[in-house]
Amino acid sequence: MVTDTTPTAPAGAAATTAPRRGGRGRGERPLIASAGLHAGLLVAAVVAVFPPLWLVVTSFKPKSDAFDTSLVKDFTLGNYRHVVQDTDFLAWLQNSLLVVGLTTLVGVFISATTGYAVSRFRFPGMRPLMWMLLLTQMFPVAVLIVPLYNLLAGLGLLNQPLGLVVTYLTVAVPFCAWMMKGYFDGIPVEIDEAGRVDGLTPFGTFWRLVLPLAKPGLAVTAFYTFITGWAEVAYASAFMTGEENLTLAGGLQTFVNQYTSDWGSLTAAAVIIAVPAAIVFGLVQRHLVSGLTAGATKS
Repeated sequence: MVTDTTPTAPAGAAATTAPRRGGRGRGERPLIASAGLHAGLLVAAVVAVFPPLWLVVTSFKPKSDAFDTSLVKDFTLGNYRHVVQDTDFLAWLQNSLLVVGLTTLVGVFISATTGYAVSRFRFPGMRPLMWMLLLTQMFPVAVLIVPLYNLLAGLGLLNQPLGLVVTYLTVAVPFCAWMMKGYFDGIPVEIDEAGRVDGLTPFGTFWRLVLPLAKPGLAVTAFYTFITGWAEVAYASAFMTGEENLTLAGGLQTFVNQYTSDWGSLTAAAVIIAVPAAIVFGLVQRHLVSGLTAGATKS
């Protein structure tokens, strides 16, 4: 009797040693698909970059060349000098800084305290409060202008910076309160309990222990409230009259209206207005992703 002593390979060896037939590895794509993808990304990048680039280019052109399709032929700073020296631009800037500064400070404080309260405490009316904050985001600006105008008129806040601050808070606080709640939900409750054991009040625990851990969420809240007040046009135009009382966004409309069309000054002013927003974005950009995604998942 002859016994076959030829070693046999394990059952899975054939599968591992056999050459791969057909198909592509993970992450591989055909050359045509890759070229199409990169071409699409390039087109999207051009579409995104072209408007601000053309805005900057036009701001350095003479007013007579505003619609010239060529690049800058006669470089000039006349548009910027006209905006700063011959208009109420500095007054608009002062008004905007006042309104935006108050909106950001008050909005961050209210949003953080509201988000912390609904995240940590259970009280009557909590769910209706959160639903009310959510429902306020469903109404378009055009629907809210008239009731807000009547409300501000009754309070004597028309044509007052404080009236714009109150209006912008109604836009920024509901969204930011929901976002801060999601961020506070991700902070362990044991931190609050440890603070109370050490004798801190609930507000002391929030201020000293929890708030320093919520810097990404606070950064996003500050950025959102800043942009709300800095770039808003409808409320600023409806509730503020007189060129000396306008904010930057409302002042831009004075350059191009039914009587005049000063595109050079408009583009120069728009570039100046965009600089502070870009600086603020650069300061908080590393916190934006973590702040906006806070509370999206739970371990």
